[in-house]
Amino acid sequence: MKESVKKGGLKATLLKYSKRYFIDAMGAMANGLFASLLMGTIIKTLGQQLGNLLAGTPWQVITDALVQIGDFACAADGCAMAMAIGYALKAHPLVLFSLAAVGVATDTLGGAGGPLAVLIVAIVASEVGMLVSKKTKVDVIVTPFVTVVVGCALALLIAGPIGEGAKALGGIIRWATLQQPLVMGIVISVVMGMILTLPISSAAICASLGLTGLAGGAAVAGCCAQMIGFAVISFRENRWGGLIAQGLGTSMLQVPNIFKNPRIWIAPTLASAITGPLATTLFHLEMNGTAVSGGMGTCGMVGPIGVISGWLSPTAEAIAEGAAAITPGVMDWVGLLLICIVLPAVLSFVFNEILRKLGWVKDGDMKLSV
Repeated sequence: MKESVKKGGLKATLLKYSKRYFIDAMGAMANGLFASLLMGTIIKTLGQQLGNLLAGTPWQVITDALVQIGDFACAADGCAMAMAIGYALKAHPLVLFSLAAVGVATDTLGGAGGPLAVLIVAIVASEVGMLVSKKTKVDVIVTPFVTVVVGCALALLIAGPIGEGAKALGGIIRWATLQQPLVMGIVISVVMGMILTLPISSAAICASLGLTGLAGGAAVAGCCAQMIGFAVISFRENRWGGLIAQGLGTSMLQVPNIFKNPRIWIAPTLASAITGPLATTLFHLEMNGTAVSGGMGTCGMVGPIGVISGWLSPTAEAIAEGAAAITPGVMDWVGLLLICIVLPAVLSFVFNEILRKLGWVKDGDMKLSV
């Protein structure tokens, strides 16, 4: 009896901390990335492209300001990620504010794999800081001191190796995608799409692994397939509100329904298994914008916007992998539209109708509760 209680307690503890660190903290980290690096990239790209059109006019001062604003936002990514993680872990104010320095140090030392390093170091620094927070009469000194010193010292020890490891793994995935674009197109698209729908951050994973190029394009395809797919096949239950909430928000809204009837997940997943290899083999769709964009899908249309910004102004990481700025042609635009919007909608609808005829999916199975 005692043994079963202990096992139950251990299982509950593992589930609690798995959710705390791999769902709550990772999801918050992705939000921090979105609010800094991703938004900064979008603003900077907007300023650069408008600047090309308005060069020499009085409006150029505004476009130049947009570029500067974008640079400022991008530079704050380490700070934003660490503080977002602390917020998700319900860190006390002094711990939360101290994580700004920890995030900057870790992201800088972590290099291309900075996001993964920030995730690990910020969690440790936050938890250690909470151990001393509000425990002494000189909390304003002790808590920031402990949080910053522990966090930055840990960053000095492990951020570099973590960053190099994440960079190497991302490099292997990108290399494998170039060698086997059909197979890897399917694998990356399906896996990243399913992760996007689950309460795990696909954006954080793409950022941590630096998934650019064809691998990033496959990730975009899979994530878009899940969001657009669920938005379309659940339209009869959720109408326009559901279409917008899932198509421009998140397919994660369907998780409760997936637990009730996992077969509703088949249609968008099959769609991703088709759009992924089409992206890598036929349209050669590459994500040369910020890697985090690859895991966002059509959330705020960030995925497609990332592809477009990669065409016009590739990131330094993408350039290091051989990317270069291009002027997109008709085939590029057609491919982007088909992979991100049209094919996910059509394929998911067709597959779902087949599932309905088989009796695997019924009316009400995808009704949202919000």
